[in-house]
Amino acid sequence: MNILETIDTPIGSYAPDFELPGIDGRVHHLSRYLENSRSVCVISMCNHCPYVDGYIDRLKNIQAEFSPSNFTLIGLNGSDVNSGEDINAGSNFEDMKVFSQRHELSFPYLWDTTQDVTRSFGAISTPTAFLIDNEGILRYKGQIDDHPQDPSATGVDYLRNAIASLFQGQEIQPAQTQQVGTPLVWRK
Repeated sequence: MNILETIDTPIGSYAPDFELPGIDGRVHHLSRYLENSRSVCVISMCNHCPYVDGYIDRLKNIQAEFSPSNFTLIGLNGSDVNSGEDINAGSNFEDMKVFSQRHELSFPYLWDTTQDVTRSFGAISTPTAFLIDNEGILRYKGQIDDHPQDPSATGVDYLRNAIASLFQGQEIQPAQTQQVGTPLVWRK
């Protein structure tokens, strides 16, 4: 595994804009999503992460719950498919399409081949949530909830609470949680 320094966009700063290919054959721009959304959440994810696998249904539920309020969830795959490590087997663009179909993703899934956007957000593991308001400001980053191993457990739903607070004009508490999951593998 290659460790690389991240840029790490702080809470309260502008989120990095991007122009990335999606598995739907389109090019996606954060700025265009922000024109029509009250909030966008970018989720650092990949095809091989067992944590992501455990969160897919929860993410689809969050998308379904908040999309009527002009919320959009976006999956971002910044894994290095050329690292030679077995963990990244099945992480190329075609495998992303298969992953999306198998899990019936209800949100766009984008590929960050250069890892620049992933680094700019400050992702170090998958899955990690980055909640952005309609002005492009990063308002929350970190865990989706505090029970990654057990989807049926009750606990603190950090991302859901952050979205609700944002929509109600309330301060998001906590605004950041520790990233937990599978460490990202960086290009050499």
